[in-house]
Amino acid sequence: MLKQLLFVALGGGIGSSFRYLVSLWFSKHSSFIFPWGTFVINITGCFLIGFLMDAISHNVVTNNNLKLLLVVGLCGGYTTFSTFSAENLRLLENGSYVTLVIYITTSVILGLLAVWGGYILSKIIIP
Repeated sequence: MLKQLLFVALGGGIGSSFRYLVSLWFSKHSSFIFPWGTFVINITGCFLIGFLMDAISHNVVTNNNLKLLLVVGLCGGYTTFSTFSAENLRLLENGSYVTLVIYITTSVILGLLAVWGGYILSKIIIP
């Protein structure tokens, strides 16, 4: 178990570092209000997890530690949006359309409300 956790931690550290570098680059090279860094990270992370999921399903990637390093660690550290999107793809493929709509809708709405709630609570606690 410890060995697997180390693979996840290593991949997560690499993914988080990449996320930081991409965000930093876009913040320095973009004057747009649109959050290009996060947008690019989310889309490229989705592409990467889709590629890796297919590679795993075709047994191109068979080593479980490599799966933990790349899918859970790297993609998870780079963006959790990729995991969210991959889960939604699975729901779509399984024909779970109602669950798909509920998951997407509640995740986005509750996520926004949670960020807002945390912001408001911080304003109350830290005047």
